[in-house]
Amino acid sequence: MIRAAVKGVGHYLPDRVVPNSEFEAIVETSDEWIRSRSGIERRHFAAEGQLTSDLAARAARAALADAGMDADRVDAIIVATSTPDLTFPSVATMVQAELGITKGFAFDVQAVCAGFVYALANANALIAAGQANCILVIGAETFSRLMNWKDRSTCVLFGDGAGAVVLEATEGAGTPSDRGILSTDLNSDGRYKDILYVDGGTSTGTTGHLVMEGKEVFRHAIEKLAQTAHTALDKAGLTPDDVDWIVPHQANIRIIEGTAKRMQVPMDRVVVTVQDHGNTSAASIPLALSVGKARGQIKPGDLIVTEAIGGGLAWGAVVLRW
Repeated sequence: MIRAAVKGVGHYLPDRVVPNSEFEAIVETSDEWIRSRSGIERRHFAAEGQLTSDLAARAARAALADAGMDADRVDAIIVATSTPDLTFPSVATMVQAELGITKGFAFDVQAVCAGFVYALANANALIAAGQANCILVIGAETFSRLMNWKDRSTCVLFGDGAGAVVLEATEGAGTPSDRGILSTDLNSDGRYKDILYVDGGTSTGTTGHLVMEGKEVFRHAIEKLAQTAHTALDKAGLTPDDVDWIVPHQANIRIIEGTAKRMQVPMDRVVVTVQDHGNTSAASIPLALSVGKARGQIKPGDLIVTEAIGGGLAWGAVVLRW
């Protein structure tokens, strides 16, 4: 059977590094307060005039270089983002143009922090159906543009960045030992819109700012992330004991630890980057995959579970063999 296998991974972070101490001048907070509640120590902010498509294109180039591929091998691009440059066209088509690709198709996916998981699931389905052979899947965000700088409970949590993977059709035997995406699980429940949202948008006439009920999001996150990960593993015929690495959405160290505990996977088998990047929404998982590979944690043949939850609520998981 055809599997969608990862051939390369890469990321890009803006130059500006913002330590926790920088927030002490604008809101009532401290480095200790932020670290103890989130695990975050620093994050990156995009420069003035630096757009989501700029970050996405740089991450895409890094992933292609890691794969040893030229851009002309790519026949589709999917970008997961909630912070596009423009209402339209899509960030994906802008990346397509930047890479000099004139064939195939490109589109964006919006599922907030779960966006990259949704994008991976879509890319996997397109490759399995024969609609594309090589797909760039990118998560890219400039969440600093959505912050309310008077809300200390949210403005300290988010950062900007981009990560990308190159997926290519590969023949597999149809067993859990195949390389590539083995299973996906996607979920949403619109009843929980009011616990995590942006209070603006095109039809309201304003950009808006991020609003979050942190305790409610935390409560849903651990339960739903563990559930979707178990479901995805069940679909693949695997168990948590088979997992080499959990690569979770990097929102909050407490959520990461709580989900790992629910799955009975020790933290030394979890890739953690939240301390350096903060919550980069749809970019956080591909960023963590890229950093995990660069650190020497993720190796060929490793079984990886990646899971995320975001506004919607939308959540999901992907099981893949590296």
